[in-house]
Amino acid sequence: MSDDLLPGFAEHWIETEVGRIFARSAGSGPPIVMLHGFPQTHVCWHRIAPALAETYHVVCLDLRGYGRSSAPPGDPQHETYSKRAMGRDVVAAMDQLGHRRFALVGHDRGARVGYRLALDQPDRVDQLVLLDILPTFYVWRQVRDGVVPAAHWDFLSRPYPQPEQEIARDPVPFFDGLLVKWTGDGTLGCFDPRALAAYHAPCREADRIHAFCEDYRAGATVDLNMDEEDLKLGRTISCPVLAVWGGKFYLTGRPGAETTLEVWQRTFAPQATGAPLDAGHFLAEEDPAGTLAALRRFLNSRRPNCLGRGLISSQPDAG
Repeated sequence: MSDDLLPGFAEHWIETEVGRIFARSAGSGPPIVMLHGFPQTHVCWHRIAPALAETYHVVCLDLRGYGRSSAPPGDPQHETYSKRAMGRDVVAAMDQLGHRRFALVGHDRGARVGYRLALDQPDRVDQLVLLDILPTFYVWRQVRDGVVPAAHWDFLSRPYPQPEQEIARDPVPFFDGLLVKWTGDGTLGCFDPRALAAYHAPCREADRIHAFCEDYRAGATVDLNMDEEDLKLGRTISCPVLAVWGGKFYLTGRPGAETTLEVWQRTFAPQATGAPLDAGHFLAEEDPAGTLAALRRFLNSRRPNCLGRGLISSQPDAG
């Protein structure tokens, strides 16, 4: 299915500490790695990546546990699916593709990997785009304070094997129910049928259902602890950051709440710029034109020079 959605993109199988990571790439120019969210795969970028590949070397990667990448079993401390560990996969993949430094565009869980990597290894990430997320610690605080519903964050992070067993009884309706809930119009209409088929395939596999749950268990434990430690130390992301969010998504577009941009600016990305789009959670599929325009403005205004020693411009961009 991914061949139909990303024609002309090469396939890569990259050996890492936990097995193989699958990626596809195309284009030439400054490198960009694009990371999907839950419960999707790299094909979520099919309406944007080909256009970016006209001027960039674009790498679309399946996170560990997702898509066609290896799905290792979890561990008692949930380190295996921590965003720090997933970030090491990204570094390994980009190293093997010949890129020490790169821009990173992440949506949902992929954006969580992105901001963790930018905090942990600032010498790797030149530019960071965060699509429709708030920091992990912030979401858990909102959940625990009753400001936003616990919903899937609480359910998926429950101890093994409860959520795995419940999902396995009828996985596709479970995941489709989440997709519908998070779109701006409450339907699956924004998804290409081939992309939807690519999302469904891993959802039927027990090891990947387990991986999804471990991803959220890591978010509730080790990822949360990393965020809180960095907050105490006052660590922030050093590279330019663009935050774009869905104005129709219940978590990032709540009326009257602190905006997504304001949250990032007062926590991990004081220099962040950005704005909402008229969409739900799945920006790249609900509003590909708006998402692409925001990415191009941001990436082009801070495009690394050909020697990789700096940025052409560091002026703010409203995104």
